[in-house]
Amino acid sequence: MKKIILNEHEYDLVKNEHNAFNLEEIMEKCRDIDYFEPFDYIFGDYAYDKLRLKGFYDKNNKKVSKINNIEGLDDYIKNYCSYGAKYFLLKKIK
Repeated sequence: MKKIILNEHEYDLVKNEHNAFNLEEIMEKCRDIDYFEPFDYIFGDYAYDKLRLKGFYDKNNKKVSKINNIEGLDDYIKNYCSYGAKYFLLKKIK
């Protein structure tokens, strides 16, 4: 796994479908915001050549709910991402 530093947090790149991960683009999108700081995972996919990001929690996190549980990632990809979309998943290292 590849280690990533994003907004002073360390992540592992655990999935990188179709070589989707682009650190510069993610840093540009997240510059000056730390919206994803509380999340255990950051999922990114491309729709119409635009990067979309979504935060997910580990199933044991007290903030987890049905819509942001990492165990539902496959359903999220199937229902909300374009067929064959490029995507990646970052896992926060604690």
